[in-house]
Amino acid sequence: MAKFFPIQDGDTIPFPAPYAVESGAGALIGAVFGVSLAKLANGEVGQFGLVGVAQLPKATGAAANLGAKAYWDNTNKNVTASSSGNTLIGVFVPATPAQTTAYASGDTLANVRLNGAF
Repeated sequence: MAKFFPIQDGDTIPFPAPYAVESGAGALIGAVFGVSLAKLANGEVGQFGLVGVAQLPKATGAAANLGAKAYWDNTNKNVTASSSGNTLIGVFVPATPAQTTAYASGDTLANVRLNGAF
């Protein structure tokens, strides 16, 4: 018997949390990056958003240009413009419609459009 395609839209997927995560926090689950839609304990299954724009903690010490590739630093649990040892998750996008400059080195948050691809 053939299954209907698509089985689900794929914008959110249930995964076991790889560590304790807060609602709205990012997590790398194998090769998949998602943003938790609820507070989850380590190993607890919950929905993770895979696409859209998320506000994530940003590594300090380096600027991030708008439109630049955004990488997840799984050790520090933040987003960075540095590819070295990190996982590509999307691109930096403006936090407001008026933002026209890069995120500064001291900024602690950044908006990222998740690519949802691996």
